[in-house]
Formats: sequence, structure tokens, C-alpha cells
Amino acid sequence: MKELKFKTNINCSGCLAKVTPVLDAKEGIEEWTVDLQDDERTLTVETNGLTEEEVQAAVAEAGFSAEAK
Repeated sequence: MKELKFKTNINCSGCLAKVTPVLDAKEGIEEWTVDLQDDERTLTVETNGLTEEEVQAAVAEAGFSAEAK
């Protein structure tokens, strides 16, 4: 399993509600969290085989940005 980290613009619980169904449905994501207390709103993804680009595309599908850290 691989851990990927991203700086995001997911800022609040409402934002989390929008991104949750997209990331939960993405095949290959085992677990994910967003640290809303961190200035960079860090998204941490545990994945079995997804690339950074695939995770970024899923976040973009929900209307947010994710920059690899």
C-alpha cells in the first residue's frame, strides 16, 4: 500500500461532504483523510496502485484542487 499526500482547497465540512462520495467510490483508494486544521488542508490517501494524477483527477471531479506534496 502506498501513501500519497496532497495540498488541497477542501476547507470545511461542506467541502468534505462534496468530495466524500467521489473518493469513497474511487476504486483503489483504501482510506483517505483531510486535515482541516492544517494550513495546507492536507489530503492523505492510502492506495493500492493509484497514481497521484488519478487521485488529483478524482478530487477535481468533485470541484476541488489537489497539489502533490
